[in-house]
Amino acid sequence: MTEISEKKIPENILEVIRDTGHFVVTTHVQPDGDAVGSLLAMADMLEQMGKRVFTYLDEPISHLYDFLPGCRKLVSDIDRLQSFVDEAGVDICAIALDCGEADRMGRYQDYFLQISPFVVVDHHLSHLNFGDYRWVDPQCSSTGEMVYEIGQALGQTPTYEGAFSLYVAICTDTGSFRYECTGERTFEIAGKLVGLGVNPNEVAGLIYDNYSPERLNLMQQVLATLELSENKQIACIHVTREMFDRSSALAQDVEGFIEYARSISPVKVAVFIKETKSGLISVSLRAKGECNVASIAKQFGGGGHRNAAGCKFPANSLESVREKVVDSIKEALRAPSSGANSS
Repeated sequence: MTEISEKKIPENILEVIRDTGHFVVTTHVQPDGDAVGSLLAMADMLEQMGKRVFTYLDEPISHLYDFLPGCRKLVSDIDRLQSFVDEAGVDICAIALDCGEADRMGRYQDYFLQISPFVVVDHHLSHLNFGDYRWVDPQCSSTGEMVYEIGQALGQTPTYEGAFSLYVAICTDTGSFRYECTGERTFEIAGKLVGLGVNPNEVAGLIYDNYSPERLNLMQQVLATLELSENKQIACIHVTREMFDRSSALAQDVEGFIEYARSISPVKVAVFIKETKSGLISVSLRAKGECNVASIAKQFGGGGHRNAAGCKFPANSLESVREKVVDSIKEALRAPSSGANSS
């Protein structure tokens, strides 16, 4: 018997999924475990329902997640996507998962937005509304949790492959069930997925024991940049293009580095500044609950969750970006109960 979800899923989204035969499912650029896991799980669920599905990634999947079942379904060829859309005609729907804004869909965002209806499922607090139908719930631990709830509302039990992908999605976006976003429902769902055959020990090994020598070489260089300030409440690390070249590591190899800075006992906010290939400087922020880093990121045109957020700056020096961001964090930490510390 299908359990009844307490989550308020818009009925128009469920109707569209029931009534449509072809789906294009995508997520954000440089996808993390939640993005890829949700994408594959959604595709698996739709196929279970007899739908035809095209799963699109802006670029090939990171080697960090190529262990996920169903990876062979992921396509980055826009011509193949065009053929699928043409064949579907009007019987088609696009779904964007874990995507807080249209720009995050990558090079072909305008093309995707022409597909109608366009459904968005996301859990980012700083979500910028786009698409025809949206379910945005910052109370959910992950988009993977939301995909599970959609399946329940549609009377679908995940296959083993779908359950595996969902568990990876939830596990990675909750920091292995450590982050503040982890709630009772999160554990309930994880338990259901384990009941479907997912082995937590196996998943942990695939996520955390799959590092390359190049990644460790880069990690060594990045951790050497550690700077502590504000009585060790702020930890800042950075990576440059030169470090990538010296280590031969890939852009996705930095995933998780910020957690080392965040793990320092007195640290309340960790900052990771990255030089990107596009010339932009990307900033990731992580907090331990006492500072709303989404508010800080918003000051610089970014966003995210209370304890995990980010923003980007035009090409500039790392030093000037660090100074701006750290000054903003200092101000937030010194404020009693101001906007930066509110939910």
